[in-house]
Amino acid sequence: MSEETYPDWEAVYRDNIDRVYRLVFSRVGNRADAEDLTAEVFLRALRPLRLSASVGEVRTYLVATARTVLAGHWRRTLGREVTTFDDERDIAEAVPELIDSRARDRAEHILSALPDRYATVLRLRFLQGCSLKEAAAELGVTVANLKVLQHRAVRRAGEVAGGVET
Repeated sequence: MSEETYPDWEAVYRDNIDRVYRLVFSRVGNRADAEDLTAEVFLRALRPLRLSASVGEVRTYLVATARTVLAGHWRRTLGREVTTFDDERDIAEAVPELIDSRARDRAEHILSALPDRYATVLRLRFLQGCSLKEAAAELGVTVANLKVLQHRAVRRAGEVAGGVET
């Protein structure tokens, strides 16, 4: 018995758009970026993806593509690659020895230019690898409030990074 496949590209899109969007939105925290990155996932997946692949394989491939697209987004935004999707850890734990000193210096320069609360949010989430719940508990705020703070901090860090020499 063969596994179920999609009849056409439209079916791939319709069946997976909400899933991919929710995944991306949960990582970036804002609608505009999530919509842009979701579109990028589908554009990148279109050419290499085979219609003969099973539904499960297509979904797995789209998650892998989303991981790549998000890694590029975080690299552009924070100068830091974040690629792990894990229910227990929303963002990969930092591995300091893998981050060259120039990137580390750049990240510290960006963080030092942010308000303390924003810098703390970004350090907890991206450099220390805290989950949303852990970071919220550390700051004494709700998860929903932390998501808003994170969104604002990432946006502000992107603005600051635009003026940082690379």
